[in-house]
Amino acid sequence: MTEQDFDLVYDLVVAGGTAGGLSVAISSQRSGVQSVRLISRSNAVTFPELVRDNQLDIGYGEHVESVDATDDGALLLTTNRHRYRARAALLAHRPPMPDWTPPISLPDLPTITVDTEPEHAEGRDVLVVGYTDHAVELAATIDVAGGNVVLAAGGMDPDLLSPAADNALRRMERERRITVLYRSVPDEIDDVDGLPMAYFNDRRTPDLQFDDVVIASHRRNLTPEERGVTEAALATGNVWFLGEPTEGSVATTSPGHRIGLEMAACFPELDPERIQPRKTRRHRHEGAVEELREEHYNATITHFEPAHSDLWVLRVKPDHGGTDYTPGQYATLGLGYWEERVDEAIDPNLGDRWFKLIRRSYSISSRVLDDHGYLVDEGGLDELEFYIVLVPPTDDNIPELTPRLALKRPGDRIYLGPKVAGRYTLDSITNPASTVMFFSTGTGEAPHNAMITELLRKGHHGPIVSAVSVRNSIDLGYEETHRELERRHHNYHYLPMPTREPDIAKRYIQDLIKDGEFARMGVSLDPATTHVFMCGNPAMIGIPDEDGVFPATVGVVELLVERGFTIDKRKQPGNIHYEEYW
Repeated sequence: MTEQDFDLVYDLVVAGGTAGGLSVAISSQRSGVQSVRLISRSNAVTFPELVRDNQLDIGYGEHVESVDATDDGALLLTTNRHRYRARAALLAHRPPMPDWTPPISLPDLPTITVDTEPEHAEGRDVLVVGYTDHAVELAATIDVAGGNVVLAAGGMDPDLLSPAADNALRRMERERRITVLYRSVPDEIDDVDGLPMAYFNDRRTPDLQFDDVVIASHRRNLTPEERGVTEAALATGNVWFLGEPTEGSVATTSPGHRIGLEMAACFPELDPERIQPRKTRRHRHEGAVEELREEHYNATITHFEPAHSDLWVLRVKPDHGGTDYTPGQYATLGLGYWEERVDEAIDPNLGDRWFKLIRRSYSISSRVLDDHGYLVDEGGLDELEFYIVLVPPTDDNIPELTPRLALKRPGDRIYLGPKVAGRYTLDSITNPASTVMFFSTGTGEAPHNAMITELLRKGHHGPIVSAVSVRNSIDLGYEETHRELERRHHNYHYLPMPTREPDIAKRYIQDLIKDGEFARMGVSLDPATTHVFMCGNPAMIGIPDEDGVFPATVGVVELLVERGFTIDKRKQPGNIHYEEYW
């Protein structure tokens, strides 16, 4: 048959408008393949902006019915609309695995589905669980439909995503349209009042209730029989299937984000130097730091005030979205490995990670008093405040973020996570006459600043005590502010406790409890009327293990339990609250 016998003639036909299919079509086009056709079974593709930005030739509402070989070794693809002559073809659709089941048990709720987006997503809170291209596709579809998406992607390695999915995920994060939990997945989902409640395996991630939950299933490779691929077509060596290679499988291109070297053999006219493994896809950014900053950062540092060279108060203003949060919660800050360090330490495997983003969670602090001297209303501000200490390198640990943050100044760009989270809040304080104690070490004081401000703003008239243990007085970044609060509010007490000042006796927070310091202040540690909040060094807190055994070093929790206090746990409220800060 001649080319005139076919409806359309292309070098490469990619069947499947998935993230993987889009990635191969785009990378093939960029590698020099002259004519590429992408066909999509539906009337849309997952990431339409990539079609537009790369000017892809695409056929909608079209699917492959058979693939055969012509007498001269070309491929004949028959779809429901056209007959194609092609030099090579990639079948990019990956159906679900028939025996796949969700990794956790699910309650019988119509709002919990596998692979199916909510019929009406606009304005609904939707949890998507999964860490593959498919999970990102579902999240993007729900986002476009107007849903508020949290993607629980524990175990996700962005390097294993296709470039299309990776690009979309970064864009949605950068524009603060989606929350991605890279380390968290729900280990339990319950039916609470007819709505799914997700309980996460990471204590720092709060229990969250959603309108809908969508589980992204794992995908499998297509078989030739499922798309009518003949033996003659397979014998050409130019028919490819998207997916991971499996024993005995037909030719695949994996991980599906590039035109593979074997696939490129179909096009001998291409320059082999232009066909590279994925990790070099971003190496075009070598030396282009501004491009990486533009790609990843979505906020600006508006304030950077050192208490001393290793301790700073900084504020961050996002480009998109609000800054509402509940006092005590945390947010994520990030900088790229490409940023310079203040020290001379060398990050392990820096060459492989140079273009990646370092993310760390930090409790949100508060300036406490506004520019006019009034208690600040954080809800009326457009920035978030953080209180951060420089972590020095040791033989066992090379810190990644703070040595880079140390070099930043107002006006510099940074990454700010799209949502705040955390269940270390004041929700348990319902009696304005109750006693509220805050114990912290170092920058563990940060969430307490916001919590104390909130209590005083709302007229809490019971005793409020904040005890802060630091090495030296210079490490008390908010001392003057708290002294001002003491002058204004008779029920507020601030107890700074430097432990390494030569003229001050060394005492720890545990000593305040053991020595009866609070009783001498006229503040009762009565478990019936007192809540205690702790953030900082685990040795100060002293959390028991799963069997209820306390650490060898006596911490505050053990001392309080002996007095009748109980630990606040999921589904079991108590009056001892702690944040895992380390």
